[in-house]
Amino acid sequence: MSDTDMIQPEDDPSEAALGASGLTRTFGGFVAVDRVDIAVREGELRSIIGPNGAGKTTLFNILTNALSPSAGEVYYDGTEITDVPQHERPHMGLVRSFQSNQLFEEQTTLENVRIVAQTIEQGSFSFDLFRRGQRVAEETAYEILDRVGLAPLAEEEATNLSHGDQRRLSIAMALATDPSVLLLDEPTSGMGPTETEETAAMIESIQSEFDLTLLLIEHDMSIVLSMSDRITVLNRGEVLATGTPDEIQENAQVQDAYLGGMRDEL
Repeated sequence: MSDTDMIQPEDDPSEAALGASGLTRTFGGFVAVDRVDIAVREGELRSIIGPNGAGKTTLFNILTNALSPSAGEVYYDGTEITDVPQHERPHMGLVRSFQSNQLFEEQTTLENVRIVAQTIEQGSFSFDLFRRGQRVAEETAYEILDRVGLAPLAEEEATNLSHGDQRRLSIAMALATDPSVLLLDEPTSGMGPTETEETAAMIESIQSEFDLTLLLIEHDMSIVLSMSDRITVLNRGEVLATGTPDEIQENAQVQDAYLGGMRDEL
C-alpha cells in the first residue's frame, strides 16, 4: 500500500462545518494557495501544518475573507459563503484568533472581553461600549475569563499581561463572539514549554465546553500530534496529505517535505 493510499479523502466541502473547494489565491505569478479542498467536520479539531511559506495563513485569510480567493468556493455549515464580507462572518459563528495579539491594550482584561461580547450583541462597535456595559455582557466576560484561566487577572490592563496571557485573552475575545467554528493561528507562538502545555490543555477544554469545531495552525508538532483528530499538510500552497496523526507521521512524502525525514524522532 502506498503512502497516498493511507491518506483519508476529504468529505464533501459543501456539507462540512467549514469547507473549501478548489481554493486558489495568486499574487501576480505566485500561487500562494493552489486548488485546496478541505472539509472540517462538525466537532473536529483539524490542524494545518507545513513549512514556512506553505500557504497556511493565506488559507486562513481566504476562509475568513480577509483575502478574496482567485478561484474556488468557501462553505460554512452547508452554505456557500465565498462572497460574504469578513465583518459578517463572526455574526454567523465563524471566528478567527490571529497570530499577533489584537487587544485593547489600555483596557482591562475584563473590558477586552466585555467589549467584544457587547459588540456582537448590539451589532456594531461604539466607544460608548467602554462606559455603558450591560450586565449580561459582563457576566459572560467573567465566565469566559474563568474558563481560560484569566479570571484572577480580570482587572489587570491587557498591556501588563504576559505574552502567554495575552494569547489566552485573544482566544477569550474570540469566544465572546459565541462561535461555532473557531480558527486559531499559532496559539502557542512565543510560549515556553509550560505555557504551551497549559494553552494546549485550555484549547482542548474550551472545545468541549463551548462545543466548537476548531481549525488550528500550529508549529509545535507535539501539540499537533496529541490534539488533532486530523491533520492537513500544505506544501507550496497545495494539500500534500490529510489524515490522522498516525497516518501523517508514517507518510514518506510528509517526512521529506516538512518533517525533514526525522521520522524516528516523532
